[in-house]
Amino acid sequence: MKLYCKVVAILLCLGSLLLLYLFVGNADEPPLKGAGDARWLPVSSGPGGRAHPLFAHFQPVRPAPEGAAVAAAAAQISKREPRLGRNPGKRSPARGKFANVRPGEQKHLKELPSLQWMHLAVVACGNRLEETLIMLKSAVLFSYRKLKFHIFAEDSLKPEFEKKLREWPSSYTKKFDYNVYPIAFSVGNAQEWKKLFKPCAAQRLFLPNANRPVKLERNVQACTEEALYKKVSMRSSLLIVLRPCVMFLQPQIMKCFILSGRRMLVILKDVDSLLYVDTDVLFLRPIDDIWHFLKEFNSTQLAAMAPEHEIPKIGWYSRFARHPYYGTTGVNSGVMLMNLTRIRNTQFKNSMIPTGLMWEEMLYPLYQKYKNYITWGDQDLLNIIFYFNPECLYVFPCQWNYRPDHCMYGSNCKGAEEEGISVLHGNRGVYHDDKQPTFKALYEVIRDFPFEDNLFQSLYYPLQSKFLDTVHTLCGRIPQVFLKQIEKTMKKVYENRVIVHMGANYRY
Repeated sequence: MKLYCKVVAILLCLGSLLLLYLFVGNADEPPLKGAGDARWLPVSSGPGGRAHPLFAHFQPVRPAPEGAAVAAAAAQISKREPRLGRNPGKRSPARGKFANVRPGEQKHLKELPSLQWMHLAVVACGNRLEETLIMLKSAVLFSYRKLKFHIFAEDSLKPEFEKKLREWPSSYTKKFDYNVYPIAFSVGNAQEWKKLFKPCAAQRLFLPNANRPVKLERNVQACTEEALYKKVSMRSSLLIVLRPCVMFLQPQIMKCFILSGRRMLVILKDVDSLLYVDTDVLFLRPIDDIWHFLKEFNSTQLAAMAPEHEIPKIGWYSRFARHPYYGTTGVNSGVMLMNLTRIRNTQFKNSMIPTGLMWEEMLYPLYQKYKNYITWGDQDLLNIIFYFNPECLYVFPCQWNYRPDHCMYGSNCKGAEEEGISVLHGNRGVYHDDKQPTFKALYEVIRDFPFEDNLFQSLYYPLQSKFLDTVHTLCGRIPQVFLKQIEKTMKKVYENRVIVHMGANYRY
């Protein structure tokens, strides 16, 4: 009973102190400042004085509108007051709609409207630096419109990418822009995603809502209670309630805690569509041509991929898969064209709940349900998604994702036989061993091609020569499939660079 009385007495004492502060203590408190008076920010005196680093994230708020009611003005101040770790005027990244991007990463994007860029995304981890650069080189060599590269890479690879890309000649660097982003997974366990199938490959699943984490450092510094109150009291009701007790315990000094936190900044929010490719892809014709498939999407389609195989009886999914997959042979995600706007705004049917789920909401629960049944990681998850949503997928022909499976058991890609290979996909590491020398020959010729040299003399003719050494393989017996499209592409590039330029010079 005595303990109960003591607790009641303490609560009454605290309540009395709070009431005393609310009705009497505020009389000496200066009024809140508007945008025109920024004296509430602690700054050093004298010309060139700098703000204390603790307050570096805070900016003055704008003045409340004159003549408005007191309640409306207070509401405006509350809305415009900057929050810890958040820029004024922006919605919280945690709400998933808007986010901030570092100015340095967007400085080139303003050269052209977003719709005029062709966006190419790739994920590189481990020893994939050279492979990625050769893929980007093939894209730049043959494309007409300007390209925007979105490279998601480990932190250790970022300076290497920047160094290598700067070494390219200006006649090619003017054709593209690029950003290098860190690997980040916005939902679920990051380590699980990172180790799913190949290192970091699951990043492609997060491209529609790709984000970058920004850390807020923890600072514990001594500051006056008055300065802290002026800084955040309008936003922190808890601090307002506790303030009398804080003053009672420490009337002059208290510690300010800037709590550590994470902001997730959406970095592709202005990108409507993009093409994702694996690092082991080579373009043998302009990206402009595969970009054209976006115009062939119907009203429900939001992504495009090629079949995993052309013949169901020898396809992997049709023989071994223990989970749902798209169509009769599944699809391969090494080349994936995406309308990000549609993906972000679509609710997807699924096997977990009766109603639809947004893309990002669906990923981790889907992985948890099927993780013991999938073999090819993120590609299997994409097959499961489009099994339940087949109307959302556009399937493009096999020559746009040509892999060893299309020739190592005998030629089975009719589109490539008729038109030649458009996009070569050297999966299973065939660029770096001798199992498929035809694929390796193409990779090495593009790797060794000097940018400024003649395409036919330094690329096409060496390629023909290398193919003579591959005729002992099934893929090497069909050189026309590998050479037909790239020869057409080189002729068009030659006409564009030489004949058109000469005609322009002649007219003037």
